[in-house]
Amino acid sequence: MKLLSVLDNTNTLEKNSFYKILDTLVEKNSSLEVSEIINTNNRELKNVDNENISKLFELTTKDYQELIESTLENSLSQLDILIDIIIRDGNCIMSREWFLSLYNSELKNLKNNVKAFNELIDNEDKNINPQRLRDYKIYRNCTRIAFENDGQNNQDYKITHDEYSILKVLGKSLGLSNEEIRLITYNIVPIHTRDIDDIIKDLKDLGVLLYSKKNYTVYIPDEMVRMLREIRGRYIADKYFRRILLSQKDSVINLIARKHNIDHKLDSKQKIKRILSEGISIYDCLGDDIFKEDVLVSDRKKEINSIMEGQGIKPKGTTIEDKIDLIVEHFNELEKDERVGISIEGYHKLALDLKTILPKVNTLLREEFELQQENVLDSEILLNYNIKPRDVLELIEVADLKEFANVKEIKSRGNVIDNIIDSYTDSENLLLENFILIGNRDLAELKNNGIDIPTSEFGNVYEELTRIMFNDLGFNVDEELKTQLNTSKDKIDILLNLGNNEVIIVECKTAKSSNYNKFSSVTRQIKSYHKSVTNNNYRVMKTLLVAPDFSEDFVMNCEMDLELNLSLITSEVLENIWEGFKLAKHSTFPVNLLMRDVLIDDNKILKALKVKK
Repeated sequence: MKLLSVLDNTNTLEKNSFYKILDTLVEKNSSLEVSEIINTNNRELKNVDNENISKLFELTTKDYQELIESTLENSLSQLDILIDIIIRDGNCIMSREWFLSLYNSELKNLKNNVKAFNELIDNEDKNINPQRLRDYKIYRNCTRIAFENDGQNNQDYKITHDEYSILKVLGKSLGLSNEEIRLITYNIVPIHTRDIDDIIKDLKDLGVLLYSKKNYTVYIPDEMVRMLREIRGRYIADKYFRRILLSQKDSVINLIARKHNIDHKLDSKQKIKRILSEGISIYDCLGDDIFKEDVLVSDRKKEINSIMEGQGIKPKGTTIEDKIDLIVEHFNELEKDERVGISIEGYHKLALDLKTILPKVNTLLREEFELQQENVLDSEILLNYNIKPRDVLELIEVADLKEFANVKEIKSRGNVIDNIIDSYTDSENLLLENFILIGNRDLAELKNNGIDIPTSEFGNVYEELTRIMFNDLGFNVDEELKTQLNTSKDKIDILLNLGNNEVIIVECKTAKSSNYNKFSSVTRQIKSYHKSVTNNNYRVMKTLLVAPDFSEDFVMNCEMDLELNLSLITSEVLENIWEGFKLAKHSTFPVNLLMRDVLIDDNKILKALKVKK
């Protein structure tokens, strides 16, 4: 769930700790963007709206990250364990009781694994590579010295900030995974079970989570999860790392597993699950673990290029690290992207069909993403956890996917996941979800979203989508009357029939530059429409111009023109009104709301409709 949504779902008291930390960071930040937001609100964070709070967090993320890293290094009790729980896919929203169950399960598994892992080291298990065994012993000896050396001075045993920093570098240099480091560390440092309310308080005071006492729910915003993930060296979400690993041969997965002492008897999918749970860095994995020692750097680069191409990323970058940077950037942008890949309605249908045909997928999703709800095969629930259609389908066995495809009469040749996604792509809804991009004629971004519109058709598609939106708002989009009033010279885009011989003319304009500025040409056009309509004994109550955005000069000229009675609606404003109206209690949109302003403000309209934006 995005930070903005979390802020909307929590009250001022519940946001207080987060605000305190953000306020401290904002005071130290000298950027113009931060100053502009704060100065507009009398330098009082409590006066800043949730949208701008989200922007402030984005602008101070680096400082926030340094604060949490510093706290981690100063050994807030079990912070590393707690962060590893909350950054997993599916743990961004959870009840207090679910958090407690995950924590207790984590400690139980950790204690068992610590004991077993250290027995392997002590017994010098023959399945462990001798060099790897040496690495484990080096790290364990250093951790023991760091923890116990304070006892010589009659001080409490602890790992200091400086010692933690050195151990962090040592672990990275030895190529140890988060799990390997944890198993060694907690063999030396005692594990104590903590009270869940103390845990929540510590994390809340640190601003890592927001907690609603009213419904006993923990919220960790997506933006916070990404930041915490980076702190723990897990640079992309597990679901995307899984996507990369699933594209690799079994022999490659075996190489990674051998390097990190993962049971060789497990099948490939189980090994991938262990690789993800161990927190192995994507940089270590793709930079080293997937290769045998004697593979040349040039050949390694070729293999990384192949991986990039397989994930739809253009192979670039000079060094291997540069290339992995691009992979990380690609998947983090994909995660931030709110688009689903198919229409929302298409996702809803897919979830319903999976529930009917492959009911075991519900259990699979619950276990893989640690979701607390019983019935999670619901598009709305899954999107709250940022789980998209491809994320769901990638978890399902190929045989089951083919069975599903056969039942739904979807071709199973080629890539069955792509075939299923294509079959649930509702073209009308998908176009509506990309309304703003269509208005902007953003060909490249639309292609990324699976939409290919000929340049000559942008105007027609934008007009048709605008027509659908006004129809959904309850207006009588009268095509018959429009045809009757149009001439060979004057062709109105959309005509809204209000009855009693009163109409609203709607003109649609796409603009590649996004700011529509051709005032003189559009006014001549609209005046001609007015004349044509009035000559047929109809009264034009209003003319609306819909475009991506308008230049300041265009808005000013419009305000000065008393003859036109023209109001301007941007693509974004119309989309927001259209979406908001779905939540309103009106069956038909109140026409008077469009009669007041030259530049129509969606906030005012949604407020009048009593809809929260």
